Amino acid sequence: MREIGHFIGGKKVAGTSGRTSDVFNPATGEVQAKVALASVEELRAAVANAKAAQPKWAATNPQRRARVFFKFVDLLNQHMDELATLLSSEHGKTVEDSKGDIVRGLEVCEFVCGIPHLAKGEFTEGAGPAIDMYSLRQPVGIGAGITPFNFPGMIPMWMFAPAIACGNAFILKPSERDPSLPIRLAELMIEAGLPAGILNVVNGDKTAVDAILTDPDIGAVSFVGSTPIARYVYGTAASNGKRAQCFGGAKNHMIIMPDADMDQAVNALMGAGYGSAGERCMAVSVAVPVGEETANRLVEKLVPKIESLRIGPYTDEKADMGPVVTKDAYNRIQGLIGNGIEEGAKLVVDGRDFKLQGYENGYFVGGCLFDNVTPEMEIYKTEIFGPVLSVVRAHNYEEALSLPMKHEYGNGVAIFTRDGDAARDFASRVNIGMIGINVPIPVPLAYHSFGGWKASSFGDLNQHGTDSIKFWTRTKTITARWPSGIKGDAEFVMPTMK
Repeated sequence: MREIGHFIGGKKVAGTSGRTSDVFNPATGEVQAKVALASVEELRAAVANAKAAQPKWAATNPQRRARVFFKFVDLLNQHMDELATLLSSEHGKTVEDSKGDIVRGLEVCEFVCGIPHLAKGEFTEGAGPAIDMYSLRQPVGIGAGITPFNFPGMIPMWMFAPAIACGNAFILKPSERDPSLPIRLAELMIEAGLPAGILNVVNGDKTAVDAILTDPDIGAVSFVGSTPIARYVYGTAASNGKRAQCFGGAKNHMIIMPDADMDQAVNALMGAGYGSAGERCMAVSVAVPVGEETANRLVEKLVPKIESLRIGPYTDEKADMGPVVTKDAYNRIQGLIGNGIEEGAKLVVDGRDFKLQGYENGYFVGGCLFDNVTPEMEIYKTEIFGPVLSVVRAHNYEEALSLPMKHEYGNGVAIFTRDGDAARDFASRVNIGMIGINVPIPVPLAYHSFGGWKASSFGDLNQHGTDSIKFWTRTKTITARWPSGIKGDAEFVMPTMK
């Protein structure tokens, strides 16, 4: 049985806590590895390595730090097939989908290659009589990231790339469900020239998370996961004097106006709703057609496409989607589908009994489509995180707009229309963090920032883009006047620019 430990001080190390968790092959249901679950002492060992290495790394000029990421990007491209296959083997998503996962992380690494410019401070000459004022951006010291199973390549890179580029050391606590890829990324960072101790990967569960949140040497924490845990991480980190950015759940709507290109909208819903078996925080899980005619046309076109989804293991190059990640996830999705039926929603396409020959014990859920869903139903309120799309029929535009605005979550939303006035009004008024206009999954590119509103996000600064540079650095402002510019007697009033 393969054993997965940690990556501390620039090398793989075995776990010493005596506690492990199973890593499954989602396509077969078989245990393929055991991953170590760190003790507090193991987490502290990673922090000690980070603390010893960080000052020299912070003193390394930003151009040299950027060169590490130039080389890392090159290595990611060289090893893309290997990395994607490794990711898929533990997550279950298709290899092509895994490549997309890695590339979106790679793009943030490309972005931070500009750290010599991104981390520049500001300068004002003559801010007062013979006074100059300037600011510096300095690293927080040691940062930490707690990442989810659904993007084991992208989200770790969204966190550690800007943190490390800014001169910090970093402790990564990835999901124990698919832990192999993050360790491989750390190995490639060392190969790219990163000093040992700057990036450490500690596998674990709540013990490791709590150790991160209370460790006095960790200055900033980034988290992606469910909203209840995001609230916990944010509150605990803040109460221990750390800055935190925590991203939680989502229920992403897509409004389809009567004038929308229906074929375009249907294809968008298929990819956004069923790609990666719906296990994306930006997956579209609610379709909102405006008007009965629009709704009927939408459902009519969706049904045959959902029924013809090709579902298979990651080794099937023609598969549209694979299994969900674990048996627990499978059971939860099945339960929510049953709950939707009990509450009165119409299950138009039922994928609950899907079985794949030769993979009968895999965690496969066929594509499901609910119609006549209402906001009071649990399947509408809850993030299902599976291949389940709900259709909520709206009588008019204002009713459609009100649905995402009233929902607890505010991660992403999309509108499909040919009407520029409607699109502009929608983008201006809707209280959601990321908006797509004829774009179903509006994840911003690396040089813009990613983050939701409402219960989808806790903290003031978002991921990647310039927000990430602000989050992983602290601003120091200097006001300077040299002796030759000092004249007059002591002043006892508050200095002003009068």
